[in-house]
Amino acid sequence: MSAATEPRRLERVYVWEVPVRLCHWLIVGAIAVLAGTGLYIGNPFLSVQGEASRHFVMGTIKSVHFIAAMVFLVSVFARILWMFAGNPYARWHQFLPLSLRRIKGIWTTASYYAFLRRKPPAFVGHNPLAGLVYSVVFLLFGVMIATGLTLASASAHVDSLLSAFQFLIPWCGGLQMARFIHHVCMWLILGFAAHHVWSAFLIGTVEKNALLDSIFSGYKTVPSEVAERARHHIEEGR
Repeated sequence: MSAATEPRRLERVYVWEVPVRLCHWLIVGAIAVLAGTGLYIGNPFLSVQGEASRHFVMGTIKSVHFIAAMVFLVSVFARILWMFAGNPYARWHQFLPLSLRRIKGIWTTASYYAFLRRKPPAFVGHNPLAGLVYSVVFLLFGVMIATGLTLASASAHVDSLLSAFQFLIPWCGGLQMARFIHHVCMWLILGFAAHHVWSAFLIGTVEKNALLDSIFSGYKTVPSEVAERARHHIEEGR
């Protein structure tokens, strides 16, 4: 059997640890709830009969929004913490392309996505281009958290811990600007989420690396030579 027709030897690699997967799904759920309730808060469309004192529609929506926001905040910070405590595939250097290999890998990955290369980039965890995009997404998460705390502090009770974030109001250019930034970032994150789901289906189908399954099981299926190369770079700390 020639080398061209010889089947590739595949290997299952444990990539995404439980904290990574848990944070991922908590963030996904929180974003869905935050987007739905946030759109209603910005444009309330429900009307109820009778005295307003008998209903608590907006208050309920805002309460759900606040709870989801706390889940989102804790999950994002837990994931950032795991960038320093997790396995090599969860670490911060998977997001920031600081090594020469990962800097070169940005162009390699972009070329593959642009159909200029036949073979996918040889990375087990996040490829450098995806890691760079995720870094921008985490910056968006940070802006969402900051503007959300700014808006919450404006109506917080004087004894509430949220009132401590009122110093952010002038930093955001006022409450109206904070609300605008919050709204724009929401659409940017939803746009990323749509692209993320589509690209996961596409890459998982084309590369047949169990990408979609991995966010549930933690395991990806990669060629043995790619897994061996990844272990080599992990040992060298790159």
